[in-house]
Amino acid sequence: MISEERKLILTGDKMNIIADLHTHTIASTHAYSTAAEMIKAAADKNFYAIALTDHGKAMPGAPGPYYFESLPIIPKEFLGVRVLKGMEANIIDYDGKLDCDDRLLSSLEWIVASMHTIALFEKPSIEKCTNAYLKMCDNPNVHVLGHSGSEYFEYDYETVIRRCAQTSTLVEINNASFGFRKGSEERCKKIALLCKKHDARIVVDSDAHFLTKVGDVPKALDMLREIEFPSELVVNSSVENLKEYFIEKNIEI
Repeated sequence: MISEERKLILTGDKMNIIADLHTHTIASTHAYSTAAEMIKAAADKNFYAIALTDHGKAMPGAPGPYYFESLPIIPKEFLGVRVLKGMEANIIDYDGKLDCDDRLLSSLEWIVASMHTIALFEKPSIEKCTNAYLKMCDNPNVHVLGHSGSEYFEYDYETVIRRCAQTSTLVEINNASFGFRKGSEERCKKIALLCKKHDARIVVDSDAHFLTKVGDVPKALDMLREIEFPSELVVNSSVENLKEYFIEKNIEI
């Protein structure tokens, strides 16, 4: 359980994240900045890290496997920023299958797994969506359950959040969802409250598709501040928290 004397920095007037761990580059074709521009934007905000997480192949216009295999060309550290080479993989069925084979997934440093209407096409039942997320949580290659606050993909929130806590799968609070995914604001609050209840760790991300949006997460932080969410459960609220998670997941610091 969380120690009561630990500081709850999210309740203060000032709160900053130190990494943006869900971003897209022009490789996704519906994003508009280069990898170098995104990293420079993170450096300008004095971020410790950024994750480049372009879309898996089920998304129209997504890059092919060779793009992801070639990501090590980008230095581990560039402009003073730790650059994580990753992917936003699509959940493509209700058994939690992703649109990328395990060999490629395991070669990347950071995997966000998300549901998109373009990949699943139909609105699933709560039971189907819950099963997909539970199976996804059991995938050792996945680090983050991406933007799950959409009303289109409702699930048994308590059951899935509890499994995320058990498997050390991070639950994303995605700032872009507050504006682009109908009904997400209240659902994200519900999800965050359950994360607080079950000690499930979260990550606060921008889902930036242009350089000016890197690290831009005001609505997400306002909501977390409102519910007095503990900073020790936010992996990107401090370098210490993030490095701790990296060590746990054998990610190079």
